[in-house]
Amino acid sequence: MSSKQIIMLGGVGNASVIAAAIKDARRRGYDEWDVIGYLNDRMQTGEDLEGLPVLGTLADVQKFLDKGCYFINTIYRIDGQDLRIEMFEKLGIPDERLATFIHPLAYSAGNTTFGPGTAIMPHVSLSSGTKFGRCCLVFANAVVGHNDVFGDHCHFAAQSCTGSYLKVGRGVHVGMNASVRENLTLGECSVVGMGSVLISDMKDYEIWAGNPAKFLRLAKKELTS
Repeated sequence: MSSKQIIMLGGVGNASVIAAAIKDARRRGYDEWDVIGYLNDRMQTGEDLEGLPVLGTLADVQKFLDKGCYFINTIYRIDGQDLRIEMFEKLGIPDERLATFIHPLAYSAGNTTFGPGTAIMPHVSLSSGTKFGRCCLVFANAVVGHNDVFGDHCHFAAQSCTGSYLKVGRGVHVGMNASVRENLTLGECSVVGMGSVLISDMKDYEIWAGNPAKFLRLAKKELTS
C-alpha cells in the first residue's frame, strides 16, 4: 500500500522539524506517511525549505484536500494563539484528513489516546491513561505523566516534563526543560516558560516563568505579526 501524503501547515521551526522526523521514520521502515511539502503564507510558492517545496498558501488547502492529501498544523505563537487556532479551524480540514504521527522511537502506553493531527517526536515518553486533543505537538525527549487530559492545539517543547492528573486547556505551551507538578489545571492559551518549575494552577492566557514559576504577564489575544 502506498504512503499517505502529508502537507505541513507552517515553515521553519515546528513544521520543518516534524517533516524531518517523518523522513527519519521512513528510513526506519515506518512508511505510513510521506511529507510532500508545505503551505505557508510568508514564503514564495516553489521555494525550497530543507529539501521540500512550498506548495502554496493556506488558501490552497481545499485544492490539496481534493487531491487526497493529509495535513499537520504547526502554526503556533504565544501571543495571538487563540486567533491562530481560529484561523486553522476556518480552513475546514475534516478530522479524518488530519495526520496523526508517532515517531517509532517514541514510547506510548497502550491506552494513551491521540486526537487527529497530533505529532509525537523521537524519544518522547507518554504514560498510561493520558488523552491528547486535536493537533497537539510533543517534541523530542518530552516526558508526559499518566492520566493527563490535554486540550486541542497544545505544544510541549523539547525536554519538557509534565506530571500526572493534569487538566490542560487548549492552546497551552510548555517550554523547553520546563517541569509541571502533578494535579494542576492550566487554562486556555497559558504558557509555562522555558526552564520553569510550575507548582500552581494557571488561569487562561497567563504566562508563568521561573523556579518556582510565578505570574509574568498575560498572553496577548490579538495577532502581533
